[in-house]
Amino acid sequence: MSSQLWQSAAAVLDTNWARGHMVPSRRLYPHQWSWDAAFIAVGLAYVNPQRAWADLRNLFGAQWPDGRVPHIVFDPAVAEGDYFPGPGFWDVPAYADRPAHGSTGLVQPPMHAVAAWEVYRRATGHGAAAVAAARDELGWLYPRLCAQQEYLTGARDAGGRGLVSIVHPWESGLDNSPSWDAAMAAVPADLSLLQRYARRDVQVADITHRPTDTDYARYIGLVQSYRAGGYDDAGLAAWHGFVVECPAFNAIVAAADHALARIAEVVGADPAPHRERARRVTAAVVAHLWEPASRTFRSRDVRTGELSGRRCVNGLVPLMLPGLPREHVVAIMAEAESERFGMPSLSGLPIPSYDRTAADFDSYRYWRGPIWININWLLRRGMLLHGYEAQADELRTAMLRLIHRSGHYEYFHPATGEGIGEPAFSWTAALALDLLADRTAPVPAAARA
Repeated sequence: MSSQLWQSAAAVLDTNWARGHMVPSRRLYPHQWSWDAAFIAVGLAYVNPQRAWADLRNLFGAQWPDGRVPHIVFDPAVAEGDYFPGPGFWDVPAYADRPAHGSTGLVQPPMHAVAAWEVYRRATGHGAAAVAAARDELGWLYPRLCAQQEYLTGARDAGGRGLVSIVHPWESGLDNSPSWDAAMAAVPADLSLLQRYARRDVQVADITHRPTDTDYARYIGLVQSYRAGGYDDAGLAAWHGFVVECPAFNAIVAAADHALARIAEVVGADPAPHRERARRVTAAVVAHLWEPASRTFRSRDVRTGELSGRRCVNGLVPLMLPGLPREHVVAIMAEAESERFGMPSLSGLPIPSYDRTAADFDSYRYWRGPIWININWLLRRGMLLHGYEAQADELRTAMLRLIHRSGHYEYFHPATGEGIGEPAFSWTAALALDLLADRTAPVPAAARA
């Protein structure tokens, strides 16, 4: 299995390399996506580290002056009609040395510091020249990664609780998760927008697998609202229709600072501020996103103050935090091993995106039930970090068997393992390489300090 899977994964990454960056897939996602680039870099480090660094450079070359890293960097060689909403719809003005319409105004989870550290870590096994080159790449990225963190933890602390807020479900990476249902219900759904703007996704993918028209109308309306406000974050909760604190997004923010502490030591900067910010964000996640009655982490609607009533996979992601109190670690593992999510020992498959026992669990519709490799990869790292080696190995084996059997799909059916969505998806291929090559995850510096 290993050799065949390695070769097929490497072939996907080679096919999806386009004009100096990686696309998630050739057909449905023809531009560069932000958190995809991070997961992809982790796997590219094994087969083409130069491309891994180039992909991250391309992404951060589109960073805004305020520090935000856009969730899509548009390829000017791709026609406007080949993706919606495309560059013209976002109408982002020129900035720094970037042309107008070069990116979106949204962000995604800041996995990039973790990815940069992993790419550097691979280089340390390939001689002094490789290490020196990787150190130079870290030196270029470090101030940009810091600016990203400062933007997120500053301008995006809409609730004033030390947590980052997302202003659109697309920013979470878990686009149509039930975690957003309550907050999204208050967003007007103007279905006439879908008469003015044709959905590209349902032209190339099964409509029953994608977000509904109602969801999509709300997505478009939220972009229009944020765009009309000049993509300004001041007073978000007072004027924007969707302002939510996500436990997964904030866990990744803290994980980024743990990685930045390691990077700081390499580039000659002070790691202490990163460790302190990671501690603060972790404490805020525990204080404000923990729901004691269910013993789970939930998203919070900043506008209403209410926690989501849904048990979604984003509530398990804080497991990746080294400073998470033991009682919360134990509770997450209990949730992961319950019938609601079902570790491979129960289901034979990796963890799904939503509570299997929920009445509205959907085996096909995007983040409302299917299995995603990137989230399971994060959960495996958390298990290793907190000493659950057997469960981590079980999850690793289940992921590799699933990809080997079904292919490098975007996501997978939570009961049959059938591949769904795009069939040659870059982060699935990249993370397969990492799972094949590396049975361990590094312990962040803060966990040893």
